Amino acid sequence: MAKASNLVIVESPSKAKTIGKYLGPDYTVKASMGHLRDLPKSTMGVDFEDFSPHYIPVKGKEALIRELKDAASKADSVYLATDPDREGEAISWHLKELLGLDDEKAHRVTFNEITQKVVTESIHAPRPIDMDLVDAQQARRILDRIVGYQLSPLLWKKVRRGLSAGRVQSVATRLVVDREEEIRAFQPREYWSLDVKLERIGKPGSFLARYHGEDKKRELENEEQVDKILADIDGQQFTVTNVKRSEKKRSAAPPFTTSTLQQEASRKLNMTPKRTMALAQQLYEGVDVYGEGTLGLITYMRTDSLRLSDEAMDAAADFIRQRYGDSYYYGKRHVFKTKSNAQDAHEAIRPTHVELDPERIQGSLTRDQYRLYKLIWSRFLASQMASAVYDTVSIDTECAGHIFRSSHQSLRFSGFIAVYEEGKDEEGEAVGSPLPDLQVGEKALCRDIQKEQHFTQPPARYTEATLVKAMEEKGVGRPSTYASIVSTIQDREYVDKQDKRLAPTALGEVVTGLMKERFQDIIDVEFTANMERQLDEVEEGKRQWKDLLSEFYSGFQQELKDAETALEGVRLKVPDEVTDEICEVCGRNMVVKMGRFGKFLACPGWPECTNTKPIVERMPGRCPKCGSTILKRKSKRGFAYYACERGAECGFMTWDVPTAEDCPLCGFTMFKKSGRGRMKPFCINEKCANYLPEDKRGYYRKPTAAGEDGQSPEADKAPAKKTAAKKTATKKTAAGKTAEKKTAAVKKTASRKKKGEADG
Repeated sequence: MAKASNLVIVESPSKAKTIGKYLGPDYTVKASMGHLRDLPKSTMGVDFEDFSPHYIPVKGKEALIRELKDAASKADSVYLATDPDREGEAISWHLKELLGLDDEKAHRVTFNEITQKVVTESIHAPRPIDMDLVDAQQARRILDRIVGYQLSPLLWKKVRRGLSAGRVQSVATRLVVDREEEIRAFQPREYWSLDVKLERIGKPGSFLARYHGEDKKRELENEEQVDKILADIDGQQFTVTNVKRSEKKRSAAPPFTTSTLQQEASRKLNMTPKRTMALAQQLYEGVDVYGEGTLGLITYMRTDSLRLSDEAMDAAADFIRQRYGDSYYYGKRHVFKTKSNAQDAHEAIRPTHVELDPERIQGSLTRDQYRLYKLIWSRFLASQMASAVYDTVSIDTECAGHIFRSSHQSLRFSGFIAVYEEGKDEEGEAVGSPLPDLQVGEKALCRDIQKEQHFTQPPARYTEATLVKAMEEKGVGRPSTYASIVSTIQDREYVDKQDKRLAPTALGEVVTGLMKERFQDIIDVEFTANMERQLDEVEEGKRQWKDLLSEFYSGFQQELKDAETALEGVRLKVPDEVTDEICEVCGRNMVVKMGRFGKFLACPGWPECTNTKPIVERMPGRCPKCGSTILKRKSKRGFAYYACERGAECGFMTWDVPTAEDCPLCGFTMFKKSGRGRMKPFCINEKCANYLPEDKRGYYRKPTAAGEDGQSPEADKAPAKKTAAKKTATKKTAAGKTAEKKTAAVKKTASRKKKGEADG
């Protein structure tokens, strides 16, 4: 077989597998496994005289680099097929430099979708590396390095060792902190609602109406105003003064961008942005689909564009007509307008093959892959479907000069809702109960009154979805960075997730306060958004990247010097988090402290009281042995397990997760298998008819010849041996095997000699 004359380099093995299938034997496809060259970790790696970066090969990838160099030297052409964005362009440039490729041999290709058609077309239409894209990425990388490597040491000295500051993560943290300050400063305002239940006079039927106002809409501010209205309408008839019937159309949402995909996956699938992007990457790079082979199922998932190709919209139109009928099609290509500040480098996120509906390929996907693919497929298809049509009715009923309003809407034609309905961050208004066929002039009597006091609510804390939305609206970050930003501020413990909402930690507030006081530009939302716009200008070739870095660095360096001078001898204290746990020694409320091995509880009375203990989480349910509380603990290796709060006195321990449900037969707490997703609860009471044995709870056990449960019968009886003993035993076994091999070789040689003598 002839050697392939072309080398294609992509980032991941799964992408390499998919593309290799499409290109055939003339192409060898290899994966770089991400970046192979970067700034050094131990030093700044930037010359501040001219902002030249010093790149070095990534540690641990020496063998892979040698392998790619060898493959590149033997190939006639090298196609650099990394992701179609700034970072992907930079990776291709680094590969070209690292492998020593000249311009004639190196070719840049990109795939907006990994399908046979697009891959083949792209390979036959290569282009040079876009240095404007590369320079924009270099500028971003060096900006982040300057801020991170020069600001973080200041935080170590003034707040706590190990802290980090980031150019964009600091702004995202500020958004969360600012929202928390809004909540604390919020002053609730009283208001009232007044509903009356009206019964028609002379005709069957009743309906509910809410106070609207007099000539204009009016809000009821206190109970006195409500009581005055009630006094006015007491014993009076109500008259229908206006009946308005209309048709309301609701259009489908546009296809997904990176931001809206992360928001919707958070709302509907309870996925973090990081998890969403990891799954989307898998769907983009290719999945083995039964009967079809390896297919890239969605287009590139880092985009801020709403643009769709004509071919994709036409394919959706054919699919809609065939499955749902002509009336469900929009009637023409439904084109959505992309925001003015969007880069619009790629299409919106859509399925590559609309005919591959989620149910058809469900068996080839993991549960989460299927859920995310279904979300993307449904949103895209709905975007090309007809509007939903509602019949709405609004009725005004008057009494003593006061207007009460009733409204209702009913779905006449589902349109796109047959496939998909967009999720909401907040609850919408109630649709209202169906109304009788009322006519103007009809009379009604009040049969029931409901008045209720309310108070305005503070702004809600951000969820991961709404934080991504806020960053997009304010121009903080770009589609490729949203997921990592949200993940980083939680990993750094600047922000904590509580009941699916993000709250700043005490550490996050202290660091943000310092940044606001001393680094106003870095922490300023508008400054950060403007920096993103300048990076876009570099990408478009309108600005020199080193000029941008020089301008930023001069101002930042001065702020850093001023901060070091102002904070000379100052150490900022992070307030301790006070808990409800009481110190058994002195009775104080214990606080959360951070140690070498993570958080723990400590008495605030140190050094007089030195009591400490690990943080434990109380679980729902009761201990099946003694009825006490079950606590969540961690093993030495970091694995979660669940044990009775009485410890060795009771002895109960399990890897299964206790639930809030009780067994309907025995009343014991039900448990479920640990792991992702929803798990069916089971009873662990051996005397109960609902009891589920351990070997049937769904945990994986590696089968062995020793026994059905994957362990030898003596495994539980034999005491664990020390590591040294194990190593000695391993050496003895290896030595024994070597001796056996030598003996076998000697016997074999002797046998051959005897055979030779016999033949002679």
